[in-house]
Amino acid sequence: MPLVVFCGLPYTGKSRRAEELRRALAAEGRAVYVVDEAAVLGAEDATVYGDSAREKALRGALRAAVERRLSRHDVVIIDSLNYIKGFRYELYCLARAARTTLCVVYCVRPGGLGRGPRVAGVEENRSLNVSVSWRPRAEEGGRPLPADTSVLGEPQAVDSVVNGRRQTDVLKEPEQKEIGASDFLAVLNTESEKPAKHVSGVFYPPELLEALALRFEAPDSRNRWDRPLFTLVGLEEPLPLAEIRAALFENRAPPPHQSTQSQPLASGSFLHQLDQVTSQVLAGLMEAQKSAVPGDLLKLPGTTEHLRFTRPLTMAELSRLRRQFISYTKMHPNNENLPQLANMFLQYLSQSLH
Repeated sequence: MPLVVFCGLPYTGKSRRAEELRRALAAEGRAVYVVDEAAVLGAEDATVYGDSAREKALRGALRAAVERRLSRHDVVIIDSLNYIKGFRYELYCLARAARTTLCVVYCVRPGGLGRGPRVAGVEENRSLNVSVSWRPRAEEGGRPLPADTSVLGEPQAVDSVVNGRRQTDVLKEPEQKEIGASDFLAVLNTESEKPAKHVSGVFYPPELLEALALRFEAPDSRNRWDRPLFTLVGLEEPLPLAEIRAALFENRAPPPHQSTQSQPLASGSFLHQLDQVTSQVLAGLMEAQKSAVPGDLLKLPGTTEHLRFTRPLTMAELSRLRRQFISYTKMHPNNENLPQLANMFLQYLSQSLH
């Protein structure tokens, strides 16, 4: 079934939101798998994001874990930074190949790091928890549901722990000045009253937080791999479960791209005959054009049709056209076309050369 991609900087509540969504979907009897970055890291620490080679390996491990779980029956939630749009596009391609839906949940903290991604008008639009790329399905009379609708009822103030740091229920009203990385970490270290159920043990040094904020590529609802996009600012806003359900279970999955589809089965001799026939046609054409003049009709081996000769052709040009024809025919093999392969190739040459 669908894929839910959580995106955001560290300490923005992604793990809490992912667990909240998992519990809600599991309560409905759905099979839900969470691909947790902390679990994939294992003995590694967050400094993996300071080494490009190790970070690339981490993304590969996350992608492989998602690919193993993706199916038409289970919901997969990936709880990671997912801050690179290229990686989110790869996840979109995995969902597209599996013929299932996808949505992106973008977690943002009020204020943000000094030069990190910001959400404009947070104070004026604190009640909006759904991005402009998505609107709730109409319940009755075509009127959209309120943005704060949640099937879990009124949100409760609970303590959370994100990446191994206890966090109070919500951050207080952001001050007018910027919040630095060290100040933000001090807030995250505040002791809470209730014990946490999920501790990932991942710690991000202040300098790494600043670096991640600088190279963060925020999701954009104009990109097909970033929509439907749900933006959650802070921890006090309720998770839009009704809208997420509609996006995952009511939307139609994007059609698979031709490059992600499995090639149809063909007989073992199809490709061999295709290669042999096209080679014979090219050899016959190179030989026939030696004595031909423009306007002649050339009869080539294995064909019942003729090719009108207009100009001398080089082997490099003909080989390029042959490779294109073979690539196309391999994606659409048909054993019934074996007797007509030579004529089909001749027609392709005629159309491509004129």
